[in-house]
Amino acid sequence: MAQISENEIREIVSKVINSMGSTASAAPKNYDSTQYGGRKFLGIFDDMNKAIEAANEGYKAVRAMQVEDREKIITEIRKLCREEAPVMAALGVAETKMGKVEHKRLKHILVADKTPGTEDIVSNAKTGDYGLTLVEMAPFGVVGAITPSTNPSETVICNSIGMIAAGNGVVFNPHPGAIATSNYAVDLVNRASRAAGGPEILVASMDKPTLDSANTMYKHPLIRLLVCTGGPGVVRAVLSSGKKAIGAGAGNPPVIVDDTADIKKAAKCIIDGCTFDNNLPCIAEKEVFAFANIADELISGMKQNGAYMITAQQAEALSKIVLVTVTDKSGKEKVTVSRDCVGRDAAVLLDKIGVKVGPEVRCIICETDFMHPFVQHELMMPILPIVRVRDIDEAIDLAVKAEHGNRHTAHMHSKNIDNLSRFARAVETTIFVKNAPSYAGIGFGGEGHATFTIAGPTGEGITSARSFTRQRRCVMADSFRII
Repeated sequence: MAQISENEIREIVSKVINSMGSTASAAPKNYDSTQYGGRKFLGIFDDMNKAIEAANEGYKAVRAMQVEDREKIITEIRKLCREEAPVMAALGVAETKMGKVEHKRLKHILVADKTPGTEDIVSNAKTGDYGLTLVEMAPFGVVGAITPSTNPSETVICNSIGMIAAGNGVVFNPHPGAIATSNYAVDLVNRASRAAGGPEILVASMDKPTLDSANTMYKHPLIRLLVCTGGPGVVRAVLSSGKKAIGAGAGNPPVIVDDTADIKKAAKCIIDGCTFDNNLPCIAEKEVFAFANIADELISGMKQNGAYMITAQQAEALSKIVLVTVTDKSGKEKVTVSRDCVGRDAAVLLDKIGVKVGPEVRCIICETDFMHPFVQHELMMPILPIVRVRDIDEAIDLAVKAEHGNRHTAHMHSKNIDNLSRFARAVETTIFVKNAPSYAGIGFGGEGHATFTIAGPTGEGITSARSFTRQRRCVMADSFRII
């Protein structure tokens, strides 16, 4: 897969910013979320009720189509996603100030190539002495979807492919920090639908999504399924809606490296995974538990792959910048990540503590104890704490505790089958990656389909088209069995 050069990236970013108007270089809220380059987006509304009604009309249209017609729409979505991946990647970075353009481009290509379509919808039949029973996977109707700022257009397109393959219409309430990027993707899906002979508005979104528009979506009678890809707060909201909900929540993926691992490979894989899109993917490596007898070799290998090691004092100073204390609605104080630091380059973060480095530095590493805030909090930044452990017992015990019961993702580098099996059983995560970078867990350099909605809390796991269906049974008693 060919890379785009730094010069090409700068040119694309410049075009994106210019196309968004004179306010584009200001705060993300100033981006125009209804047009791009003079082209008015399809399917964007100023009222959630209108958006839901439009999505419902799209549902009626797609429901009347044959499955092969749905697949034609999906094929066109894949085509446009590949062609326009550089623009969506640049727009995502420009609007959110998070991540890396080249990595976001690769994520869009992954979505286009490895998100399952209608082939994922498979019927089952059972015959016996008393006839035939057919079980088919049917659409819900209109799906209400919450999407994040970390992977905005990737999630919109990935969800749209799966939900349309299942025969649904979709209405999105995007993250307020990535409205323009999310709505670009909504427009792309609708342009693809129109080009393939489908409805002009198959998926819909809001020009200014808010908590109120989300609440309207949760309660609207036409919304039959809610799908949330985001933080714990919005996941709790959809789960308490009283409707069928799929929730993709937070993670804090640990990595164990034991003394049987290929240490050189482990070092490269961990840094590659941790720094992909500046650690924004929820599956990315967040903390390392390394056997003490190989820790120095592992750290050396990480340095050779673009890691910069900071001292304990520098780690303390950095933690006070990237983590902030806020007061919630109940008046209780809690520590959370600074939005100004999430998804930023390692060089930008180091500059905040007076350390100047070049672009060759991809990751900040440091040795910490288990209770360090870098270990306990999901940072979503290219900062990687390393904790030395005595043996596999201590490694598993601490890694499971650091994962905080999210059951999202975990990683291990080892050639010891018993150790790998013990950790997998103990951590109980939806994704468990062995001897590879984290992104192999969603099909990038690994087998299996891609998704950006990993539903650990509600159990659907690596979602795909079939996740957005309901089962319907048709029974013919005493007939249609031919043996």
